[in-house]
Amino acid sequence: MSRTLTEWPFVVGADEFKGKRAIVTGGTQGIGASIVRRLMLGGAMVATATRSKAPTTLKPSIFLQADLSTVEGVQSFVDDVTNHWGEVDIVVNTLGGSNAPNGGFSKLTDTHWMDAINLNLMAAVRINKAFALHMIERGDGTIVNVSSIQRRLPLYDSTLAYAAAKAALVTYSKGLANELGPKGVRVNVVSPGFTETSGAHGMIIAVAKSEGVNEERARQIIMDAIGGIPLGLPAHPEDVAELVAFLVSPRASAIHGAEYVIDGGTSPIA
Repeated sequence: MSRTLTEWPFVVGADEFKGKRAIVTGGTQGIGASIVRRLMLGGAMVATATRSKAPTTLKPSIFLQADLSTVEGVQSFVDDVTNHWGEVDIVVNTLGGSNAPNGGFSKLTDTHWMDAINLNLMAAVRINKAFALHMIERGDGTIVNVSSIQRRLPLYDSTLAYAAAKAALVTYSKGLANELGPKGVRVNVVSPGFTETSGAHGMIIAVAKSEGVNEERARQIIMDAIGGIPLGLPAHPEDVAELVAFLVSPRASAIHGAEYVIDGGTSPIA
């Protein structure tokens, strides 16, 4: 489960990101919220935008209620951040998800496909285009795009469009890295597996209720459905946030154009 800002499970240097301006999309819940918390704990100023209302327990420096899956929503966010800061140092594209129905490919309409692509790919493409230009001019900056292990292990019955969009995000990220690396801007990808966010925990509770089992057994049912987790437990959002924090820090100054999988061993080694 996600923890509060004051209950972070790892040691964090309060000045690690002092003076840095960071964007985290999808930063009000799940992995995105944990990344916002982690960067704020490290001293960063953080901006985020989501379709949901402003969080009550987390106070980012800039918050805008906007739909970043649309051109208009991205432009509103870009304008807001630019008016406040001018430019940014860190971009983390966490926004993603799926609202498509179960039932395999035949249930997916063009609208389902375009919704998945706009949310999981084009939001990042548009955000990066807006802010990477300033990074190039400065010769410094870092971008992390959050994909998913489903880009290699798609769940065809329920999230095929999501998985395809996340696969496209990885390919796009590699091309972006090839272009921006010589200009001083680092680009990397983080691909989580099953992560026990508050939303995922709600799914565990729902499975427990529907199957008449306890939460431990329900968690195992879900892990089995995705191919198993050799470590035996899903990741926590804070685990992913720590990886992202490392990648956007100077400690990772030689890491570029890479994908980091954090899934407890679910994915086979490529």
